[in-house]
Amino acid sequence: MQNTEYSDGTLVKQTLAGDQAAFEMLVRRYNTPIFNFICHLLNDYDQACDVSQQVFTQLYISMPTLRTGEPLKAWLFQVARNRCLDELRRKRAIHFSELESAHDDEELSPLAIIPDGGPLPDELAERSDLKSKLREAIDVLPPKFRMVVLLRYTSQLSFAEIGKTLSMPEATAKTYFQRARPLLRASMSQHWQPRTAHSAS
Repeated sequence: MQNTEYSDGTLVKQTLAGDQAAFEMLVRRYNTPIFNFICHLLNDYDQACDVSQQVFTQLYISMPTLRTGEPLKAWLFQVARNRCLDELRRKRAIHFSELESAHDDEELSPLAIIPDGGPLPDELAERSDLKSKLREAIDVLPPKFRMVVLLRYTSQLSFAEIGKTLSMPEATAKTYFQRARPLLRASMSQHWQPRTAHSAS
């Protein structure tokens, strides 16, 4: 059977009825975007493998209590995010409080009001040599913007799904994303200047 023929809710019900293939189909449906998201956050392939497995184990355990009328994507990314924060907190590599959702309207960098005239970050990322630069630019965003941008660019979540994942209103997720774009553009501007002949020295 095709991976896209059945809704998440149907596959959950089939899994609960003892159909192991239904659960494998759910894992195949979400494994790649979830793994990419975890890998980007942790920057550690082996650890990302472990955490990804934990996420799907938690899905299996939680199935009896899940609401089956809506897609699992936002729930899975929320679990993945929480697991990653646990790992990062354990490593003490970041200040945990920085990654908590902040809904206040704190002062923005002056870069955030730069007119929106240059190429968009996702257009820039089409050039493979810039994908690593986009990742670096995302990594230095203010923490509350970083998670929204990660979910949007690396996992292609809708703003409604991002809102559910991060427990914030959809409008807030959209606002954070729009405010992050000029910061990304400014961070990457040095990399997309046309490459001309080497300047004479």
